[in-house]
Amino acid sequence: MSDLFDRLSAAFAQGHARAIPDLLNDAQFVGDEAQTPAAVLVAVTDRDEPTVILTQRPRGMRSHPGQVAFPGGKCDPGEDAVTAALREAEEELALPREVVRVIGTSDLYQTGTGFDVTPVLAVVPPDLPLTPNPAEVEAWFEAPLSLLLDLASWDHNEVMWRGAMREYLEMDYEGFRIWGVTAAILSNLARRIDLAVVLDTTQQR
Repeated sequence: MSDLFDRLSAAFAQGHARAIPDLLNDAQFVGDEAQTPAAVLVAVTDRDEPTVILTQRPRGMRSHPGQVAFPGGKCDPGEDAVTAALREAEEELALPREVVRVIGTSDLYQTGTGFDVTPVLAVVPPDLPLTPNPAEVEAWFEAPLSLLLDLASWDHNEVMWRGAMREYLEMDYEGFRIWGVTAAILSNLARRIDLAVVLDTTQQR
């Protein structure tokens, strides 16, 4: 077993020990109605060059059709974020929760569409026999962690939304457009995690 989990855990803890006041968030677009708790699994594969598992939502879905997302969804009553993220990953990709090594929960992301999303960072074995649930996942793929956590890799854009300018990031990776909440969560993680520490781990194997 590699030391990716230990190094990523250390970088995660160090990065979350300090305050970062200007992380991306859509809190300004949140209305008066209560937000729905949700969670996503940021699953990093334990490879020589670690990757992150991402999904593409079916184009026929009513909510966010065709968008790239992490495995995840609403928290069921009584669930915490970790339990919800593991359950959703199992339902969407048949990713067995017993192989997931959870590192921790990161910064809450409030969406303008009514959700409080908690990212759950974890390490999973490579080459799992994932099986997408066609009702929830049109496709899944892996993108390099080093690319996703490199802030210079993202294009910065702005759009007028609900009467205010909204900044958003996007990236094209092998034909998949990564943007919106997924991109924002990755950007926030990039500011929390010293990527050089994680990459040093892979180079020492």
